[in-house]
Amino acid sequence: QVQLAESGGGLVQAGGSLRLSCTASGLTFSTYAMGWFRQAPGKEREFVAAISSSGRDTNYADSVKGRFSISREKTKNTVYLQMNSLKPEDTAVYYCAAPRSSVYFGIRISNYHYWGQGTQVTVSS
Repeated sequence: QVQLAESGGGLVQAGGSLRLSCTASGLTFSTYAMGWFRQAPGKEREFVAAISSSGRDTNYADSVKGRFSISREKTKNTVYLQMNSLKPEDTAVYYCAAPRSSVYFGIRISNYHYWGQGTQVTVSS
């Protein structure tokens, strides 16, 4: 059974930083791309960042480019999202996800099958 567990969310002032972590179990972590998504109140869930299985390739939503950084640590089965220069519009529940297929690396939410429970990020102005 695949399980994804996020941590690291919280309340931060605008301009501050947070690092989210997501630890995976029940899948061969090193063979799967991983993604981060977020959902703000009243809005649809949206793509934030993705990282390939090797960690060599990454992809970011335009709204977070230059501020967020995704990385992974194979020995800990963990993917990270470093968030800098946070803005109030970054406030959302953040989810990590793994795709249904280990060959997929992309931004389409419909291709992600395994989801964590989410962690709340609140940025105050």
